[in-house]
Amino acid sequence: MAQYENVVAVILGGGAGTRLFPLTKERAKPAVPLGGKYRLVDVPISNCINSNIMQIFILTQFNSASLNRHISRTYRFSSFSTGFVEVLAAEQRLDSPQWFQGTADAVRQMIPHIHDWRVNTVLILSGDHLYRMDYRKFLARHVETNADLTISVVPSRREDATGFGLLKTDENGRIIEFKEKPQGDALESMRVDTTRFGLSAEESEKRPFLASMGIYVFGYQRLVNLLDEDEARLDFGGELIPSAIEKLNVQAHLFQNYWEDIGTIRSFYEANLDLASPLPKFDFFNTDAPIYTRSRYLPPSKLHDCDISNTMVSEGCIMNGVYARNSIIGLRSRIDEGVKIENSIIMGADFYESFEEITANTSQSKPNLGIGANSVVRCAIIDKNARIGCNVQLINKDNIETKDGENGCYFIREGIIIVPKNAIINDGSVI
Repeated sequence: MAQYENVVAVILGGGAGTRLFPLTKERAKPAVPLGGKYRLVDVPISNCINSNIMQIFILTQFNSASLNRHISRTYRFSSFSTGFVEVLAAEQRLDSPQWFQGTADAVRQMIPHIHDWRVNTVLILSGDHLYRMDYRKFLARHVETNADLTISVVPSRREDATGFGLLKTDENGRIIEFKEKPQGDALESMRVDTTRFGLSAEESEKRPFLASMGIYVFGYQRLVNLLDEDEARLDFGGELIPSAIEKLNVQAHLFQNYWEDIGTIRSFYEANLDLASPLPKFDFFNTDAPIYTRSRYLPPSKLHDCDISNTMVSEGCIMNGVYARNSIIGLRSRIDEGVKIENSIIMGADFYESFEEITANTSQSKPNLGIGANSVVRCAIIDKNARIGCNVQLINKDNIETKDGENGCYFIREGIIIVPKNAIINDGSVI
């Protein structure tokens, strides 16, 4: 199918990413590593490419250097194509002196750049979701119903529903009510008969709510009008969408495949570890709709005398006598003899240390890049370029839910130990 010349995709890079801290301490949320070798932003970009949508903007304003670097090195379309992936960082202008104040405000401030492409349809996406969608079906629903705005929705369980914007539709799929993260009676009032959307009676009983995925299709001029009508509306979910439902044709597009919001440490951790399971909910091995990322031309991983099961191992790793279960081992990971890794995410490194650097580390009593001999890592996330010494135990021995380690060398969130990027854990440490 031909490229959609009149559709522009806008990926919302999010704010400071506080729910994913400390993974967002030095990078924008869309640049957080995923699945050993990818970045979060690779998911919506790949969905766009696989849907022949090649004009893609990414809006961001926090710690965007890492994201800029990844995008510029990864996505280079043919010079004979109008395709591009471009990061638009928040900028101050005479008519817009403030930084982004919310999702709708971010798009409002970037409208002049989008306008230059003379598009008639804007696809607005989130940068922290894990799913595989053919957006052409989403766009087709928008056109068929002559909608001003179309919202993609997923059937939701009650225990999950309070974290999302919920909506109700009439028998034709037109949205007639929207509530942002309702609780109690307000939540119960948003129950719908999801059998109307093709769910079985049993599934409908389990998932009686329709949750917004936070991705939208707007007619371009309708979006501009909505943003111009009331500049006090700063957010899509809480402000712009309810206003649009009152006066416009707002339609729902049902998505029934796997979708996960991975904007929190717990959801990020669980979604990553599921990738390493025998039958993961999200499959990177789908050749019909691949997830793209940067080509690094690394050597194959080298494993000696290892015992590894239900674990994804990325390229360029050197592992000697390692025991690993239910884990993700990222690019260029160097893991020494006797290390035991369970239910953990090791993000790897951006570079290799030379023999001279390793020798210098020894003379300075500084751990090498990677994980030192006889260390134990359990239920942890080790960010890039971390140095874990020998005989270290990262096991949350006191079952702590939340803690900030001394000098920022580690954090505990929801019981998960997180060693931030470039951190050092010295030999013999027990956490």
